[in-house]
Amino acid sequence: MTAYLPVARLFRNRAPGADRVAFIELFFDLVFVFAVTQLSHHVIEHLTPRGVLEGVLMLVAVWWVWIYTTWVTNWMNPEKTPVRWMLIAMMLAGLVLSTAIPYAFADRAWPFAIAYIVMQLGRTIFVVVSYRRVGEHGNAVNLTRIGIWFVFAAPFWIAGAAVGGDLQFVLWALALGIELFAPTVRYWVPGLGNANIDSWAVAGGHMAERAGLFMIVALGESIIVTGTVFSRSDFTPSTIFAFLAAFVGTILFWLLYFSHGAEHGHRFISASEQSGAIARLTYTYLHMILVGGVVLVAVGDELVLAHPDDPLDAATLAVVVAAPALYLLGNLLFKRSIGRPWLRSHLLGMAALTSLWLAAPLIPGITPLALTWMVNGIVALVVIIDEYVWPTDEDDEAESENEAAERHEG
Repeated sequence: MTAYLPVARLFRNRAPGADRVAFIELFFDLVFVFAVTQLSHHVIEHLTPRGVLEGVLMLVAVWWVWIYTTWVTNWMNPEKTPVRWMLIAMMLAGLVLSTAIPYAFADRAWPFAIAYIVMQLGRTIFVVVSYRRVGEHGNAVNLTRIGIWFVFAAPFWIAGAAVGGDLQFVLWALALGIELFAPTVRYWVPGLGNANIDSWAVAGGHMAERAGLFMIVALGESIIVTGTVFSRSDFTPSTIFAFLAAFVGTILFWLLYFSHGAEHGHRFISASEQSGAIARLTYTYLHMILVGGVVLVAVGDELVLAHPDDPLDAATLAVVVAAPALYLLGNLLFKRSIGRPWLRSHLLGMAALTSLWLAAPLIPGITPLALTWMVNGIVALVVIIDEYVWPTDEDDEAESENEAAERHEG
């Protein structure tokens, strides 16, 4: 037993306060600030259906690396030296992956694919070995199942990098689809069966805080893009109002997530006896939609800042309206998954944005700048409704928490 003790310390204990986010985790996130910025630029430079699909695929891949690492640091203690060095190694591979993003579907397909495979498999092997050394056979087998699914997907990543062209996207989408599908069948492997994910112990506070921090990373990237483009633009009334519109939009997104979502999610998952299942749905899957909305709004902000007074084109219209609609959808599903009701404010907001998308081409002389302020007005209305018109926070949270408690007691 004493031989296992130093390795056992690599894992978190579940004492109060032991689930706090470590500084090395915040340091690790810096790579993903860069990755999200690279994704925004890729979409801007390839603003076609194909370019957007490539951006979506790479965004999901980046998120998939980050969220699996978050699960690992939820179990392991990142302040211990071996875990810390594992994260530093992941940062190096993540930097390679991030630098490859602009040309991942050109001459840097190999660095992207290899870095991705190394990150997913290397981290998983590290955890499997650590669990085996402390004699936790069940957890080691669970992580082995996950590793086998990554191995199964790896040839498709490699083949895509090798062939290039249209087939590369198909093969990479297939690889990512395999990995996204794996949790839905609980990582079933012939001879090993499937994992009981619902029984996995998750430090709910840590998971919720990490997801919130990634949202801040994504929103911060939007500010970086806005500031960079504005600093290179002429200081005219139009560019100043476009800059203000971008800033206001970022603040509204922050309010939608953090005013009535992040803290409630923290309490909900911490109180639940099925924290693993909630973490899988709420923080592993649904947050991809939220992050996608933030990345898309950064693209829209740059388009508007670059041409605030130009005639409104179809691509700018689609991006500027789709970004908050996607974010509202993700926020709606996120809040519903943590016990909130179906928020009418979000449903009305999505309906209003859809109507604006249909009506905008019929408005004489509408510019990207004017459209952005219209969109901000709709999102602001959603925030106001949440805060003052339909104040669901206290009553609905108490009701949902009581319902959750009754389910757990049952």
